[in-house]
Order: sequence, then C-alpha cells, then structure tokens
Amino acid sequence: MSDQRDIQRLREEYAARKRDAKKQNLYAEHNPAHQFSIKSRTAALQSLLKTHQLDDLSGKRILEMGCGSGGVLRELCALGADESRLVGVDLLMDSLRSARSRLSHSVLLCADGQSLPFPAASFDLALQFTAFSSILDPGTRQRMAAEMLRLLKPAGALIWYDFWWNPLNKQTKGIGLSEIRTLFPGCVLDSLKITLAPPLARLLLPRFGRPAACLERMRLLNTHYLVILRRKP
Repeated sequence: MSDQRDIQRLREEYAARKRDAKKQNLYAEHNPAHQFSIKSRTAALQSLLKTHQLDDLSGKRILEMGCGSGGVLRELCALGADESRLVGVDLLMDSLRSARSRLSHSVLLCADGQSLPFPAASFDLALQFTAFSSILDPGTRQRMAAEMLRLLKPAGALIWYDFWWNPLNKQTKGIGLSEIRTLFPGCVLDSLKITLAPPLARLLLPRFGRPAACLERMRLLNTHYLVILRRKP
C-alpha cells in the first residue's frame, strides 16, 4: 500500500469511527471499561516516568503524534504538564477542533506526522498512543518514527502505548517489541505489558472490578505495551 493511499484510508477510517455512535460510546469518559483502562495506564505511566526521572513534566515541551480530541494531552496536564508547552498532531480537523476546546493554549496541527515544521531536538518528550497500530504501510510508520526521533532532544524520551495484538480490528496491525526496536534504532527500551483486553474488560466491568484488576496484574491477557525509549549513551 502506498503512502498516500494509506493516509487516505486512515482519514476515512478515523472519520467512520467518529460517526459510529457505538464505537464512540466504548471510549466515552463514562464507560466503566474505558475508565478502568485509563486509570491503570496512568498509574503505569507515572511509575515508568518516575523510574526514568521524568516525572516532573512542568517544564517539558511535549509532542503527541495522533492526538485525536486531546484526551492524552489532558491526562498529561493532570500529571503536571504545562498546557502551553504541548503540541498535538492529528489527521482530522474535526478531532483537532474538539481538542482545541480542551487545550486552548496548546499548538494543534493537522498533519500526517511524517514532516513537521519544527527544528530538530525541539521536544523533551514525544509520544504516540495507539496511532501507529492504525498505520498499515511500513514506510509511513518508519517515516513517522524517524520524525519523532529527529524532533527529540538528546536527553529526551519517547513514550509509546499501543496494541501488540488486536485480532478483531482488520484496520489495525499489532506492533511487538522487536518492531518497536526497529522503528527506533539506537534507543534503549523499557516496557510494560498493560491494559486488560478491552472486550474482556467490557464483560467484567463495572460489576467485577476486582477480578478485572487481578487479571490485568497477571498480564497474560493484556493487549498493549507501554514503552519508554531513550537514546543510547
């Protein structure tokens, strides 16, 4: 699949998801399974950031590829990030308009993430949360990864959260640790397998919160990797 064909497919797929009320409800803030996954993901992210001495976000300039309506960037604000130092990139103007209502002081760009108008080494943190698994073209993934590396300061960190396995959605491709290493050469990787399989979480929650938490801690049925990558010394 060519670069531009895959970008167009992405635009159409994301637009279709936004029109699908059932899918929108699965990721709504009031959905118990979604609340559960966000809470556990935030705790895991805080732990990794602290391990790497990156937990003070207040002075950091942060870029998100595929920011959607700004949910992840808002989570970072709750962890201490300065809204005025955030940059979000997304393919859909509708998503960016929604993000603007939440992040009025941030820079929000409509772009595919392969070539952005910033000098090299502009950001302390560069992150992507479930954007890469929606990209089927290997060349597009590689160019986006290279752009994230270009924009990262030498002492900065990349934060990755995405599926390694999602057999129910043919519009996505799971990405394992070996491919992440290939996408970001010259980086060392620290990872956690998190997020209980969403269909299972939806079956268990809200009634069976404790069993869901126990299953997630076992990690056998977790479907995402949370990863911090840093350049080798």
